[in-house]
Amino acid sequence: MLYSSADHDHEDTPHSTVERAVAAARSTWISVVVNVLLTITQISVGVMAKSQGLVADGIHSLSDLVADVVVLFANHHSKKDADADHPYGHQRFETAASLVLGLLLLAVGVGMLWSAVHKLESPETVPQVHIVALWVAGAALVAKEALFRYMLAVAKRVKSSMLVANAWHARSDAASSLVVGVGIVGNLLGFPILDPIAALIVGFMVTKMGWSFGWDALHDLMDRAVDDEEVGAIRQTLTDTPGVSGVHDVRTRKMGDMIIVDAHIEVDATLSVEAGHDIAVAAQQRVMQHHRVLRLMTHVDPWHRPDLDHAKVATG
Repeated sequence: MLYSSADHDHEDTPHSTVERAVAAARSTWISVVVNVLLTITQISVGVMAKSQGLVADGIHSLSDLVADVVVLFANHHSKKDADADHPYGHQRFETAASLVLGLLLLAVGVGMLWSAVHKLESPETVPQVHIVALWVAGAALVAKEALFRYMLAVAKRVKSSMLVANAWHARSDAASSLVVGVGIVGNLLGFPILDPIAALIVGFMVTKMGWSFGWDALHDLMDRAVDDEEVGAIRQTLTDTPGVSGVHDVRTRKMGDMIIVDAHIEVDATLSVEAGHDIAVAAQQRVMQHHRVLRLMTHVDPWHRPDLDHAKVATG
């Protein structure tokens, strides 16, 4: 049996680490600028216009701003090369960032729920909001939806789960702005209780999204495998490699947005060790060129042709 591993230049992968890092930095800095403006505007106008929903939405924008800082930090560290302490690289900084984003959203959401419930317990204390709050909520909705669409497009292009998480964080802000807008309209029409109800709905949305992101990131940190479709594609690439007679025991685990793969390939038992090694190297190069695989470890097993005498092969 033979174990082998091949080094590979990540620039041959569908989207290189450098490209993904540059795209992440650019989109995240744009998000930082948008969220700074929204946070200042929403919270200040929300306080002056006496809208709890708009203030809650501003706090949500502030959480987005903190999330952007986390993403920039993770993006900086994840693109570092492998070293003695991290032989597989630093890609899991991205997974850790997704976990932090999830916990952040969860904490912000619970805080919103607590504040809204407290307000609903004393509905007589809910003031009528000023119409300027509605205009700010509408502008925030447009800005957040545009930011979401831009960030999601970038995330899908470079296949980054961290950027997808941050994009959907922006979408949650867009959805919350819509809910807040409806609550403000209801308040202006003589139903003041609708403003804290809007804040309650926003809190629930944020809490649910935070739980989802955090749970997914936690599973990835525990070496969760990629989906069956992607495993099947990797298996097929190995099978199609000239000289590979069979493939079994393909195992995967996520390393950030990349994949580490272990696989057993079968080659003709009559081949030399050198020939078997060359086939394994060719299989590794094909997989790492066509899939988002960071490293592939192959275990070469002998395959006995059915038309040969097995005993003679074993003793010869």
